[in-house]
Amino acid sequence: MTEIMRKILAMLVLVVLAVPSSFAQGAGGIDAGASELQTYIDPVGNLILVIGAIVGLIGGVRVYIKWNSGDQDTQKAVMGWMGSCVFLMVVGVVIKAFFGL
Repeated sequence: MTEIMRKILAMLVLVVLAVPSSFAQGAGGIDAGASELQTYIDPVGNLILVIGAIVGLIGGVRVYIKWNSGDQDTQKAVMGWMGSCVFLMVVGVVIKAFFGL
């Protein structure tokens, strides 16, 4: 019975000694992950802004084609394309502002 108690006590001591170092590694890992995430936010925000610009150009060309063909529904097309372009631009800016970049 004493051999089992010694093993349990030894395991308990090992667990108590290992817990603080694991918390320290956890905090360092979280900090490292946060800093690495911030390095990706700026390029992602720029990518969203570029996608918004491309969507705006495509939308402008499509609206111009509709307008030249005499389609009566050009105002609806303008509102749809420009709404999506503004949304993408705002998302790109908000992502950068949310992460403090």
